[in-house]
Amino acid sequence: MNFEIVTDSSANLPDELIEKYDIHILSLLYHIGDTEYVSYIKGKKTDLTEFYTRMRNKEVITTSCMSSGSCRTVFEKILQEGKDLLYIGFSSALSATYQTGCQALEELKKDYPNRKILAVDTLGASLGEGLIVSYAAKFREEGNSIDFVYEWLMENRLHLCHWFTVDDLFYLMRGGRVSTSSAIVGTVLSIKPVMHMDDGGHLVPVSKVRGRKNSLRALLEKMEETAICPENQIIYISHGDCLDDANYLADKIREKFGIKDILIRLVEPVIGAHCGPGTVALFFIGTER
Repeated sequence: MNFEIVTDSSANLPDELIEKYDIHILSLLYHIGDTEYVSYIKGKKTDLTEFYTRMRNKEVITTSCMSSGSCRTVFEKILQEGKDLLYIGFSSALSATYQTGCQALEELKKDYPNRKILAVDTLGASLGEGLIVSYAAKFREEGNSIDFVYEWLMENRLHLCHWFTVDDLFYLMRGGRVSTSSAIVGTVLSIKPVMHMDDGGHLVPVSKVRGRKNSLRALLEKMEETAICPENQIIYISHGDCLDDANYLADKIREKFGIKDILIRLVEPVIGAHCGPGTVALFFIGTER
């Protein structure tokens, strides 16, 4: 490989893909009470069942990005080995993670002027970010250059569709995504928001439906409207400790499009802290977001 790929733990990639493509992970942090946790440690699995149980018990969980120093440590090790570096980061509209990584890279460019150092703001998150990182890693494995992969990412990041719904509006309310009154009324009437990531990398409510199954079917409908040759795609689905709902959506996608290759993953802690248990998200390549 003529260059290394670095992303962050928000990308939510499974260990098998991280190892297969030798992807470097910058780990974000979360806090429960006075205890700090690292979102990703290579070779160590986080007990997400306990994490979501604590969320359901309404324990306060806060999150933070990694330090510039920890980024520099990961980046510099790669550059010292004489390799070029492509950093693919979490949406700058949602977190300071990407800016923190870029700050470290700018400092290193002065020390390693002969190395090619490129960064891409995915304007995405969770497995949406993970999906585009997977494409980048696949292209690299096929022998493509860092410039080719960078250009592909820049040209296609706004075709990476993120559609999701939540079962409990409390977590969106706490994060300022919906008002307290909307959360109360929505809970009473079983109103479920359908949201997506816009071109600026923000989470945006698009519509509201009544009932859980209708909200899951709404995600499928969005895929029907915009997906490009879905039968040839890899589809990612993430969930906030609600595997049955994720499987329901996956089955509907298989029935509709004949797709076999669907990756289903629990939402990792940093993203999970903001969207909460009961989240289901769908990621695919489409004509537009």
